[in-house]
Amino acid sequence: MASHRRSTLRYTTTSTIFILHLLATAASSSVPQEQDKTALLQLKNGLSSGSGDVPGHWSPESGVQHCYWKAVRCDSRSRVVSLSIPSRPGGALAGEGELSPAVARLTELKVLSLPSRGIRGEIPGEVWSLQHLEVLNLAGNSLRGSLPATFPGGLRSLDLSGNHFSGRIPPGIGDCAALRRLRMSSNSLDGFIPPQIGKLAKLRVLELSGNRLAGGVPRELRHCRSLVKVDLSRNLLYGRVPSTILGELKSLRFLSLAGNNFSGEIPSGLGQLSTLRFLNLSSNSLSGVVPIDLVALRNHTILLLANNLLSGEISATMSSLEVVSVPSVAGDSSVVNPHPQLNELFTVIPQFRSSRVLTEANRGTPPDGSGSGGHLRTVEIVAVATASAVIVVLLLVAIIYLCTRRWTPRSARRSGIKREVKVFHGLDIGASLTYEAVVRATGNFNASNCIGSGGFGATYRAEIAPGNLVAIKRLSIGKQHGAKQFQAEVETLGRCRHPNLVTLIGFHISDQETFLIYNYLPGGNLERFIQERTRRQIGWRMLHKIALDIARALAFMHDECSPRILHRDVKPSNILLDNDFNAYLSDFGLAKLLRNSETHATTNVAGTFGYVAPEYAMTCRVSDKADVYSYGVVLLELISDKKALDPSFSPYGNGFNIINWANKLMQRGRVREFFIEGLWDKSPHDDLVEIMNLGVMCTSDVLTSRPTMKHVVRRLREIRPPSY
Repeated sequence: MASHRRSTLRYTTTSTIFILHLLATAASSSVPQEQDKTALLQLKNGLSSGSGDVPGHWSPESGVQHCYWKAVRCDSRSRVVSLSIPSRPGGALAGEGELSPAVARLTELKVLSLPSRGIRGEIPGEVWSLQHLEVLNLAGNSLRGSLPATFPGGLRSLDLSGNHFSGRIPPGIGDCAALRRLRMSSNSLDGFIPPQIGKLAKLRVLELSGNRLAGGVPRELRHCRSLVKVDLSRNLLYGRVPSTILGELKSLRFLSLAGNNFSGEIPSGLGQLSTLRFLNLSSNSLSGVVPIDLVALRNHTILLLANNLLSGEISATMSSLEVVSVPSVAGDSSVVNPHPQLNELFTVIPQFRSSRVLTEANRGTPPDGSGSGGHLRTVEIVAVATASAVIVVLLLVAIIYLCTRRWTPRSARRSGIKREVKVFHGLDIGASLTYEAVVRATGNFNASNCIGSGGFGATYRAEIAPGNLVAIKRLSIGKQHGAKQFQAEVETLGRCRHPNLVTLIGFHISDQETFLIYNYLPGGNLERFIQERTRRQIGWRMLHKIALDIARALAFMHDECSPRILHRDVKPSNILLDNDFNAYLSDFGLAKLLRNSETHATTNVAGTFGYVAPEYAMTCRVSDKADVYSYGVVLLELISDKKALDPSFSPYGNGFNIINWANKLMQRGRVREFFIEGLWDKSPHDDLVEIMNLGVMCTSDVLTSRPTMKHVVRRLREIRPPSY
């Protein structure tokens, strides 16, 4: 009995100890979990949360464990290992929140992804002490400061693109042996590319475009033999294109050195990169002839060589927008990439002018004709035969067309002419608008009455009756396919009315003549205003009002028109003024209206070099953010004494523009030099810097970092000059 009692006592004691141990273990394990939960809530307080935004759902009162909160993922011990909050819908404005140092208390964190959240300030130093961190994505924010001397050793992907980081790329980046993706594009980084990058043997993607990096491509880069993408465009790099370095990157598929100051000849070794699918050397100072082996790549490689000093005949000009229809823009699900395996390679790429497709006449024969004169290669024979066949077919088509037209009676060709001019309801200009009256008032479209011309056609001043003026835009189009649809779209534009949009009064459509009738504005366009403003006193109040007028018009088109309208070609010459310097946006909707015209001479992209958004230039896919970009360029021009592509930028290389100029002066603390003469001395400095920042934000390479036009209007109203 006593033995049984002792045995029971031992069992009870053992069980008690075991239970106490479990309780102690549970209590100790709950401490890190509570720590993670507290860190998430502190992080939420630092970040701005809009209606329906992810951090807004994090709440201890919800009764839901933090591991089940949106964007949070935990391991089997309920420790947070991934925090991935998507970008704000519609983009984020700068200055919407800060990254709390509390994030470093998530000690098991492997993934921290907060792209385009409008985060300002600096990255807390504690973030760089996260020992398990593998993925860090803070792209498209408003983060500033310099990069740390050391990085977490286990990093596999680092994306800090689209921010305002300055200083040099630290050599410590070379210690991240596991790094596969390094993205730091569109910042203000300077100095040289550190040679320690050559230690990153597993690196696949290197994006450093849109900075102020100088020097050449480091020789050590040849050790990164896993590289599939290298984008060093829009920097201040110089020297020769390093063929010996790049020639060892046998997996390279994407290479962009555009917008730098590389000189000398294009090395023939690039043509031996059989895996290469995209090569952009445009906007440099390259000279000489194009190597034959590089030309041979063009059948399977997107080849961009425009804006250099290359010799030899370069013809068959095509828009780069047509040439580069393959790549997609990362993060834009509307862009379909027929080659999914390239998704890793293609992100937003800097804009460039039209590229030129190389013909057989430009295979690399020296301009003095001292070629080898040897036998034609197979590829050359095929190319010549193909070109000949195309020419024969075009000649036959031309002959058939001319013969058909010759034997068609003139009366039959004229039978489709309609003399009707349709005027929109409620618009009475006090004079009769007929076809004959319009033709007579323009002097049969005489050049003496032409007040402007562009890609869509010429505009004429027409006095329909004494003192009654209208503007006639004669469209450069031929026969319309689907005339009813064309007319329906014109009528849609006519219903779009806003105080800062040029009023579409009426139109005429026929096979032989098509024109639109607008109200006449006597103040000329903004392009002329900018050119002539040195002759008159231009105050901050006037400039602000012009900027606000244009922003209101675009915001109305994007958010209130039904269906909404995208302009696609916002530039100073498409902004008209009246005698009181009120601004009106013109040519809205014409790009879409004329895209299917049979003889319209423009490409699929309606835009002007210097104002076209880079993603629009690359993909032909337009969004409201493309208009925002163009507006940002106009805004910077409006307050500066520089043009979008000012001749004074030539020392910085062909890729340098007013956006780079603004960033350069901001980085060096010399913003006063950006503004037109006298403006700084007579205007509030804070407001001027704020509107300059707004222009830079609108022209960000990262779409989600650009504000909407509604946000731009709101911000301009907040910095309204006194006595407005």
